[in-house]
Amino acid sequence: MSKLRITEIFHSLQGESLTVGVPTVFVRLTGCPLRCVYCDTDYAFGGGQWMTFEEILAEIKQYGCEHVCVTGGEPLAQKRVFEFFKLLCDEGFKVSTETGGAHDISELDSRVMVVMDLKTPNSQEMARNLYSNIEHLKPTDQVKFVICSRKDYEWCKMTVEQYDITSKCEVLFSPSYGQVEYADLAEWILKDRLKVRMQVQLHKIIWGERTGV
Repeated sequence: MSKLRITEIFHSLQGESLTVGVPTVFVRLTGCPLRCVYCDTDYAFGGGQWMTFEEILAEIKQYGCEHVCVTGGEPLAQKRVFEFFKLLCDEGFKVSTETGGAHDISELDSRVMVVMDLKTPNSQEMARNLYSNIEHLKPTDQVKFVICSRKDYEWCKMTVEQYDITSKCEVLFSPSYGQVEYADLAEWILKDRLKVRMQVQLHKIIWGERTGV
């Protein structure tokens, strides 16, 4: 019986991406090989509990919600998750996943909306970026950059242009919580006339740094 190691399953508003504000069930998988300096889910690095696909599905269905986001940790680090994505899509859910960009996304069910986080210099995990993933992006996907400094911003501009990411999918620039002021990032984007979308973490504006919301 197929299982995944789960840190938590909860019902909340999507705080980021193009479905921001939409009621969503989050399935947070345990484990991540990266150690980004700004990580706000380090409690998912270990622990968790093994659950069967049927148990996870039953918990999701109790909320009566059509949107499901599989996140982490790093969800793609658990190989069985690819089967689980297919199951969720077959069940009729609108499925998204949040991945750190260090794992191959080519095996993902094409019905899954991918939000892929490319790591910036200040994340201290930039060397783990798997740039070949960019070729597998769909128009419904998004590439997210968490920006910790002006140096990060300049690197993001260069990377978006180098890989022509805006022609493939939506690009999200997100200020690292507590490190870059919202107004500063907004002004940089406007001054440079970038074709990107700035986003802030809605869930932190509403609930602060509480987990499981």
